[in-house]
Amino acid sequence: MPDDLLDNLIGPTPYSSAWLWLAVALAGLTVCWYAGVFWWTAAGRTRGEQALIGAARVALHRRRALRAIHAIQSAYRAGELTAKRAGAALNEEVRRFLSAATGLRAEYVQVPDITTVAAGALAPAAPVLADLADAQFNAASTVGIDAVSRAAQDLVREWT
Repeated sequence: MPDDLLDNLIGPTPYSSAWLWLAVALAGLTVCWYAGVFWWTAAGRTRGEQALIGAARVALHRRRALRAIHAIQSAYRAGELTAKRAGAALNEEVRRFLSAATGLRAEYVQVPDITTVAAGALAPAAPVLADLADAQFNAASTVGIDAVSRAAQDLVREWT
């Protein structure tokens, strides 16, 4: 009989420690999942990347850049953009593509420094970027936006 009364005084049994370990394991899995997603989808990720994933990523950036360059060219032909604005938009798009394809911060590199950055990894883009900078910043520029946009499309298509 004294044992029966003692059960009423102690209260409910505590929760199992298995629930604590399950919560810790689920929180760890969630953190690992997000870290993996951020690592696999990081812009300019070239380290240890499988060839198929890298090729698919560059192809996706290439299609997006070509579509944007074509839209800028169409807007310029329709008279919606001035030559200066079209040159700026093309310059931004080409640099965005180069940054995504190479992993280098091409948006912040000056045109004269393009040939020396990362042992000249961006050197093939220097003539196109020089023409785009001329169209963007030189009011008396003789660079044709149609010609430089075709050159930008060729650069994006042929980039390896």
